[in-house]
Amino acid sequence: MEKYNTKVDEYIEKSQDFAKPILNYLREIVHEFCPDAEEAMKWSFPNFIYKGKILCSMASFKQHCTFGFWLEKEMKTMQEITKDIEKNSMFSLGKITSVEDLPAKIQLKNAIKEAIELTDMGVTLKKSASSKTEIEVPDYFKEALNQNKKAFEFFEKESPSFRKEYINWIIDAKTETTRNKRMAQAIEWISEGKGRNWKYEKKK
Repeated sequence: MEKYNTKVDEYIEKSQDFAKPILNYLREIVHEFCPDAEEAMKWSFPNFIYKGKILCSMASFKQHCTFGFWLEKEMKTMQEITKDIEKNSMFSLGKITSVEDLPAKIQLKNAIKEAIELTDMGVTLKKSASSKTEIEVPDYFKEALNQNKKAFEFFEKESPSFRKEYINWIIDAKTETTRNKRMAQAIEWISEGKGRNWKYEKKK
C-alpha cells in the first residue's frame, strides 16, 4: 500500500469538476494530520488506512461528495460536528458540494486525531444488536434502481430482509467489475419479483 495511490489520483481526475477541490483538500488534510495514513481503493472509492484499519473514506457522486470515519459512532468529535447535519448512507458529513460545506480545519484535525487514538486503543465497530435493522441502500445502487421503474417500485415495497440480502451481496463485491455485474443481475431479478436466493427457495 502507498501513501499516495495512483488509483486515487485517477478517481479524483474522473470526478466532476466541483468535486476535485473537495477531494484534494480532504486528501491533504488526512495526510497532514495522519502522516502514517496510506491510501487504498475499496468498494470503488478512496479509503485512508492507518495501521491496517480503515481510518476514513471519501467519495464523489454526480452532485455531491461525502466523507466519513470508520469509527464515527465512537467519536465524540464527530457527534459534535454532525449534530445538525442530515446523514446520508455510511458517510457522516452529509452532502458536500463545496469546500465551504466542510467543518473547519481545526475540527477535522481533532476528528482525525481522535480516530487515530481510537484505532491505537484497538477500538472496533460494535456489531448491530439486531439483524432486523433496516440497512442503508448505497447511493450507486439507488442510482441503478432509479433507472428501472419496475425494479425500483418492487424493491421499495419489499421487506427489509429482502433488501438487505441484495445490498449485502453488492457491498461484498471485491472489485468494481464484480459489483457492477451483481448490480445488473440484481436489477434484472428484482424487476422479475425475485429474491436474491430465489434459485434455492422451495417451490411453493
